[in-house]
Amino acid sequence: MKVFIIAGEPSGDKLGAALMEGLITEVADIDFEGIGGPLMEDLSLESIFPMDELSLMGIAEILPKYRHLKRRIRQTADAVIAARVDVLITIDSPDFCLRVARLVKAGSNIRTVHYVAPTVWAWRPKRAVKMASYIDHVLALFPFEPPYMEAAGIACDFVGHPVAAEPPVTADEIDAFKAKFDITQMPVLSILPGSRRSEITRLGGTFNASFERVAATFGTVLVPTLTHLFDAVEGALPLQGASTRCIVLGEGMSAASAARERLVAMACSDVALAASGTVSLELAAARTPMVIAYDMNWLSRQIISRMYLPDTVTLVNLVSETRVVPEFIGYDCKPAPIAAALMAAVADPAAQLDALDLTMDRLGRGGDAPGLRAARAVIARL
Repeated sequence: MKVFIIAGEPSGDKLGAALMEGLITEVADIDFEGIGGPLMEDLSLESIFPMDELSLMGIAEILPKYRHLKRRIRQTADAVIAARVDVLITIDSPDFCLRVARLVKAGSNIRTVHYVAPTVWAWRPKRAVKMASYIDHVLALFPFEPPYMEAAGIACDFVGHPVAAEPPVTADEIDAFKAKFDITQMPVLSILPGSRRSEITRLGGTFNASFERVAATFGTVLVPTLTHLFDAVEGALPLQGASTRCIVLGEGMSAASAARERLVAMACSDVALAASGTVSLELAAARTPMVIAYDMNWLSRQIISRMYLPDTVTLVNLVSETRVVPEFIGYDCKPAPIAAALMAAVADPAAQLDALDLTMDRLGRGGDAPGLRAARAVIARL
């Protein structure tokens, strides 16, 4: 079996490596070509050019690099066709991957699989119809996604979310973390203002003001962050308080160990204030009740409020089909209601804890690893 597999960013590299491991387990004779990062390269992939070239191409960077990106898209599509592979698997990064898949389908009959369904359930539902002309099969992270893709004529399998495959945090890990960072004052609040400097700067003032309203309740406040974001977090969140800690995670660790330490930090907390995003699923895996808040600039507010279809942005609410995680988005992202929601979550976390457990179960906790499920889905539909 010959597979061409493409990942364009670190999260895709992780998904790709897990899928490659699954394929290696299921297929005796398999060869890989494509584009990937260090995790995929560890499994014998020789990337045709560095994945970092694609990781750098965010929305703000695409225009100045447009010609180079177009050349890489054409180069990659030509390489897929020339390799005469059994299947092309593209992972997320739709600006690059879907353009490659379109060219490949136009120039060959190679089967195309896209891993991570586009959020057609949230906005721009017609994207699925357009994809149907060049994508044969989608691997979905969420159980509610297959009907949207199948309605557009694309085969789709829910294969589980990688966060549900994480081993549960143990009491020993929590005790070791508390000892390492000398956490003795309870209860503990975690503040997670995002993974981008722009998010941290934009949300910092509101998160800081929210904290000030509840500071007397919490013995310890953690702001788990990474080394390259420490100065941004420290500047945006002064968090005046004797037990406030801005903890830098992962120093001297591998990426996997740093991610684990972050999950343990969440599990140490009684409640978290977090920016909207995948972090809500990480908090669910850690069984940490949460309050979600997010804001954006005026233009983005206008556009997104008109395009976004569901009545909640929080993934835990969507997967569990509840609305128990409070969220404060856009104009509602204000300190007073956020602080009140934090106090309510600490006082009575039961409903959230039930929804967090239900979310993890629905995302595949306790079943086969998502990479193995994805591999079996690819093979079954070849």
